[in-house]
Amino acid sequence: MIRWLCVAAIALPAIVSANTDLDAAFERDVLIIEASAHACYRFDIYLARNDYQRARGLMHVRQLPASTGMLFVYERENFASMWMKNTYISLDILFARADGRISSIARNTEPQSLRSIASIEPVRYVLELNAGTAERLFIDGDSRLLWGDILYADE
Repeated sequence: MIRWLCVAAIALPAIVSANTDLDAAFERDVLIIEASAHACYRFDIYLARNDYQRARGLMHVRQLPASTGMLFVYERENFASMWMKNTYISLDILFARADGRISSIARNTEPQSLRSIASIEPVRYVLELNAGTAERLFIDGDSRLLWGDILYADE
């Protein structure tokens, strides 16, 4: 039942734009995080689908609404590595397998750092959210992203 409520939340219209520069460069969509059997959270997301978009990411962004994030989508599962160059806000970086299940989370990343932040196993998706979101919403390795192709992956 909770999964169907989560899916229904995806159909709700997107909220106001977070950043006009991001709006011009990225497609927008909605993603749900199924954090537990009893909690789902809706996020408006920017989609980074190609190499240019994935390289740009959230660089130069100085503010991101609490319910907004960026989803990096890769063609196939592989090890993913991110960095915070020219990123002015601290982020939680969630690495997810092809079925949407969270593999690992890098919490409270350091803005403008050149340190590589890598997945611990091959992943297909990387979700960036404001720092502290994963802890505040109890998002962990038992959580799952529900979006697009992964929405019904295990059904």
